[in-house]
Amino acid sequence: MSSAIIQLLVIAGIALFLILRLRSVLGTRDGFEKPPSPMPGPSQQRNGQRRDFEVIEGGVDNDIIDHVPDGSDAAKALAAMKMAEPGFSVGDFLQGARGAYEMILMSFEKGDMESVRPFLAADVFDSFDEVVRLREQQGLTVEANFVGIRELQLVDATFDRETAEAELTVKFVGELISTVRNAVGDVVEGDPNEIKRQRDVWTFARRMGVDDPNWQLVATGE
Repeated sequence: MSSAIIQLLVIAGIALFLILRLRSVLGTRDGFEKPPSPMPGPSQQRNGQRRDFEVIEGGVDNDIIDHVPDGSDAAKALAAMKMAEPGFSVGDFLQGARGAYEMILMSFEKGDMESVRPFLAADVFDSFDEVVRLREQQGLTVEANFVGIRELQLVDATFDRETAEAELTVKFVGELISTVRNAVGDVVEGDPNEIKRQRDVWTFARRMGVDDPNWQLVATGE
């Protein structure tokens, strides 16, 4: 027997061995196979037992549950806001709140409340402006530099379905350098070389679904 025939027999034997091994691991598929039977529905039974899960339509909204507990009243309010205004995003709102906090806080520190009047409810503006006027009457001036926001957290959300009025409450922990000087320039409060941490809880409100995208600060606290 020639060497060429011997080589062919060896190769054929190896091929047959590999085919048998693959069949033992993967099984075989010979010709046309029936498609798999459809999965039973939530109310159907398999092997005498009900399925232990239900089909969930839509799934969770990470834009909501990243900020408030899933299933909470706040989460339901945020979901209702999105139904009233599909383009609303919690993440985008918080980014806007970050900028609003710095802008309003620094306007208050520097005594320039008129520049932020459109972003404040009337009673909040009056409260801030009263403090600014009192400082001026006492001859006090404030020097302030905003360092940044150390913490920002959405703590509550409510939505009135009848009026489409939404309220979002946010906790801020800001850092700034602030000093108060009297009429002769002496420092009476703060330290120009020390970063002070300030905590605020602000509530913003807006009617959802209207053309005006601006939120107003309607309440403040600590």
